[in-house]
Amino acid sequence: MKISARNLLKGKVTAIKRGAVAASVKVDIGGGNVITSTVTVEAVDDLALSEGSDVTVVIKASEVLLATGD
Repeated sequence: MKISARNLLKGKVTAIKRGAVAASVKVDIGGGNVITSTVTVEAVDDLALSEGSDVTVVIKASEVLLATGD
């Protein structure tokens, strides 16, 4: 598969919390960093995701915001 997004982070699913329609999927990308993605429950099933699944986090956004502690 080819994709235009350039922000690709390989990781491992560490937790999936299913709701009625959406699911929260936590992905460990290493170095103590975890990314949480909210996807549909249908997507979790279609991708056959489970704890321990190897995945690639694809980040495609029109904005990236930065903040400091000030």
